[in-house]
Amino acid sequence: MKKFDQINVIPFIDIMLVLLAIVLTTATFVVQGKIPIELPSAENVSNKSAPEHAVNIVIDKENLFYYQDEAASLEQLESRLKSLEKSSPITLKVDSQADFKSFVAVADLLQKYSLTNFSVLASRNQ
Repeated sequence: MKKFDQINVIPFIDIMLVLLAIVLTTATFVVQGKIPIELPSAENVSNKSAPEHAVNIVIDKENLFYYQDEAASLEQLESRLKSLEKSSPITLKVDSQADFKSFVAVADLLQKYSLTNFSVLASRNQ
């Protein structure tokens, strides 16, 4: 039996290139966690950006709730909001076609747990 003085890494490199190609092709098709919403427009929109560590709550046009980009029922949203500190920054994004009652339901939860540090996002009128 012949002993090898070196390790042949060419097959390893081939396998890694194939795996890299697979990862790159599938990564382009993965949704980036963005929930498509159309923000309502307003004339007096602040230029402030939302805090980076803010809790994101989204209501889409089908009146579905999302907490940190994960779908949640109103009950799940309530249990998550209940555990937040009262000073936690919250960003509320509501689709312009969503029902107002969905917005009121979330605003009611925020008031119920004294979460007053929240902002509602809108786009500026053009």
